[in-house]
Amino acid sequence: MDTQFLANFLLVVDTGSFAEAARRLDLTASAVAQQVRALERELNTRLLARSGRTVQPTEAGYRLLERSRGLLQDITDLRLYVNDQPSVGELRLGTINTALHSIVPDTMAAFAATHPQVNVSIRFGTSAALFDALQAGELDAAVCLHPPFALTKGFAWEQLREEPLVVLAPASLKKRDAHELLRSEPLLRYDRTLGGGRQADRYLRRHGIAPRERFELNSIVAIAMMVERGLGVSLLPDISSPLTASLRVARIALPDEVERRRFGIIWPRSSARLQLILGLVTAAREVIAAMPGGRG
Repeated sequence: MDTQFLANFLLVVDTGSFAEAARRLDLTASAVAQQVRALERELNTRLLARSGRTVQPTEAGYRLLERSRGLLQDITDLRLYVNDQPSVGELRLGTINTALHSIVPDTMAAFAATHPQVNVSIRFGTSAALFDALQAGELDAAVCLHPPFALTKGFAWEQLREEPLVVLAPASLKKRDAHELLRSEPLLRYDRTLGGGRQADRYLRRHGIAPRERFELNSIVAIAMMVERGLGVSLLPDISSPLTASLRVARIALPDEVERRRFGIIWPRSSARLQLILGLVTAAREVIAAMPGGRG
């Protein structure tokens, strides 16, 4: 079986059209259609069916789809392994939102400087979703929170930073008590489906603080912008992001010891892309070391 024909079949499915797949491949639509027909002859089954102006997989096509992505990825990994080319190839990285807005851009810049021939695809998601994707082999590494359970020996973890909870308030309120602000000012709540949001909720409950909630959202950068505009205060992890550095907001420490949010990089120890992953870890370490407060 020609693996390029298989890859082009996936592209037809993803785009829903021979014409669009052909445009991306710089081929004619008839050439792509011939490749799919060659697969159908080899497998002795029909793989695609027309639906209006688009094409969709048949039942057999869906079964091929389920297996072929992993197969093509394994072939790519095999080429890298056999040829021992740690500085070329593709790296599939997952990241949480706060890391995407803080350390990931600088980490990518440092990594690209030492691995200019590596193509990195970046996928955004929650820590739980990214860990599931790692287990399914859909990602090579993820920048995320440490899972709330002990990792198996099959995964490695590099902690990059610990971030305490702080009260984020307009700069004009910087001398006010943290608990007083949480009780008296409208609260811009950090999403409770996320690790940092759950930590903030536990803190409020433990100290008997019933805030006057205004919004709940999952972007710390957006929350910081709203705080600057006087819409309220927030209780969230103390991230270091260039997107919030210029905002006129105050970070007010909490009076009691607080749970710190731990985030870092996780990856499978047996990955065929291990050298690339370790290069990424090294780049992230350098970025964290240069940040104010370092590892927190």
